[in-house]
Amino acid sequence: MSNPVFFTAAGTLDGLGPGDIFVLDGAEARHAITVKRLEVGEAVDIADGAGKRLTGTVAASSQGNLEVVASDVLEERQPMVRLVLVQALAKGDRDELAVETATELGIDAVVPWQAERSIVRWKGERAAKAHAKWQSVATAAAKQARRAWIPEVRAAVDGSGLAAAVAAADLAIILHEDAKRPLREVLEWWQDQLSDGDSGATREVLLIVGPEGGISPREVTKLSDAGAVTALLGHHVLRSSTAGPAAVVLASDILGRW
Repeated sequence: MSNPVFFTAAGTLDGLGPGDIFVLDGAEARHAITVKRLEVGEAVDIADGAGKRLTGTVAASSQGNLEVVASDVLEERQPMVRLVLVQALAKGDRDELAVETATELGIDAVVPWQAERSIVRWKGERAAKAHAKWQSVATAAAKQARRAWIPEVRAAVDGSGLAAAVAAADLAIILHEDAKRPLREVLEWWQDQLSDGDSGATREVLLIVGPEGGISPREVTKLSDAGAVTALLGHHVLRSSTAGPAAVVLASDILGRW
């Protein structure tokens, strides 16, 4: 069984090595002590959310602090092909569910998208709270999946902002029920286009998921003009909370991330 993971701030594990003691405090320490009830001698991982992981054992716990003796400190590199979920805002908690599941499956970043047909609207103070909630959901899911990396929830975009992101990406895929080519075919085609000399370069692939009412024809045209391609994800119409995670699974397999 894998060790439980608790997060600390980026940079706080720098310079540590086997035999060193790290003191975890704050809410994460209280969770480890009062909820998980970790005891002296139990194995635990401390991750900084930016790829560094300390593996060790609990040495002591008192007054909200957890002392961990490091057995190893490792740096986990990000994959050469980074997957970014562009998730349209959706009613209920469907968009948050998509973020949660995609994080557990290995997504590298998330972009909230205010699509034309999104019923939910992020405006003013609500936008800041909603963005923080998405980041909290991603952090909790990363902990559940024992990840060393916490996916970044980037700034929300509208149609123009998404078109700019598409133009800057190495590949942008619109998951669309009317697409002619399956997602597998699009990803394999893209891999074939990469030259051998660029095989070591980091790439970023956007997976674009629309809201409950689907992506409007005008949006498809605008994103396609910016360089996006459409792809079919299976024979059935998936919910906005399901399409992104399903695409992450397929892309992770085809692109050699798994």
